[in-house]
Amino acid sequence: MTSDLASCLWHQTCQENPAFPELSGEAEADLVVIGGGYTGCSAALKAAELGASVRLVEADETGSGGSGRNVGLANAGLWLPPEDINAALGAGTGSRLSQLLAGAPAMVFSLIAKNAIQCEPENNGTLHCAHAPSGLKDLQRRHAQLTAIGAPVELLSREDAIQRTGSEAVHGALFDPRAGTIQPLAYVRGLARAAAAGGAQLHERSPATAISREGSSWHVTTPKGSIRAKHLIMATNAYARDITGYSAPQVIPVHYFQAATDPLPGPLLDRILPNKEGCWDTALVMSSWRLDQSGRLVIGGMGALNHFGSALHRSWLPRKLAVLYPELKDARLRSHWHGRIAMTSEHLPKILDLQGGYACFGYSGRGIGPGTLFGAAMAEALLTGDSNCLPVPPAQGHSLPFAGLRSAYYETGATLTHLISDR
Repeated sequence: MTSDLASCLWHQTCQENPAFPELSGEAEADLVVIGGGYTGCSAALKAAELGASVRLVEADETGSGGSGRNVGLANAGLWLPPEDINAALGAGTGSRLSQLLAGAPAMVFSLIAKNAIQCEPENNGTLHCAHAPSGLKDLQRRHAQLTAIGAPVELLSREDAIQRTGSEAVHGALFDPRAGTIQPLAYVRGLARAAAAGGAQLHERSPATAISREGSSWHVTTPKGSIRAKHLIMATNAYARDITGYSAPQVIPVHYFQAATDPLPGPLLDRILPNKEGCWDTALVMSSWRLDQSGRLVIGGMGALNHFGSALHRSWLPRKLAVLYPELKDARLRSHWHGRIAMTSEHLPKILDLQGGYACFGYSGRGIGPGTLFGAAMAEALLTGDSNCLPVPPAQGHSLPFAGLRSAYYETGATLTHLISDR
């Protein structure tokens, strides 16, 4: 485990802890997957179910990237509402993507049940909360667009939202009963365990150092071994490393940090999120909060904890917590950690065609459902030769100018917001 994850709550409480050997020597497979997160593990599981031989290599430990640092909200759809998706992709492609992702939480919870993954699943919905009266306009627009495509979402009044969250700081909410919460690291490790049980061979501490295309085969090299395979899936997303022979698609890296209280006493749990929905808000610099199975309140916001301004993020968290729940103003926050999100300029995930392989990236903060769906779909498309199952058409190229400057813009905005505001 990388040292910065020692303070991550999910790594402290994970009930799924399979171990996989380093890759050693030469191997062959139908499919080689690089990256042990939601996308990669879902792809390995699907390939095993299809009867293919599959090898997955992970540079660190399973879930050590964004999947093990996630908030744990298994949401339907994307951050963008349906009409915005249609505007970017076209009505046909956009509508199909929205419909596929509408079923992503059901896919996630079905895999959890089928494979007995011990990841604290709570399929009780999520609440997108208005952080101010102005936030209601955004929720009303999303509600209208979602109900127009058949989503069973419910727009809650301020009074109902206060009752559901236990917080008077919310001004309404959009409830999505399809969604829920999970222990995000345990989920990805459970997927890895299930893939291995199905015949996939997974390798940890085996970073891909070089990739080459030799005839109709891919050749992937690691420090102690190599794999030759007909098909390749690059599933590194926001945690791509330098690999000789491969240029990772550019993304805008955006960071998100979290911390957790001690388990709350029973009387507080009767009032704070009594149905255990996960929450996030409509603020430009977004915040989230949820409970874990032990009754800890996990709260987070945009920003990184590894630079000079990180003290502002840390000092903002207890202020935000006190605004949401004044009864927790003296609660101690523990287990501070942060993760990296891969954003594209359109806030849409992309599949890049590698001619015999795919690279997938850009979930823009929605990794659990989309990662599970896209990983399985890419494996199926490659192994069956039918790309019609892909959620989006594969792109032949990708460019994202000024990605570093855009990342700095988001981080600076989050830091300044947390300096001057407790919202």
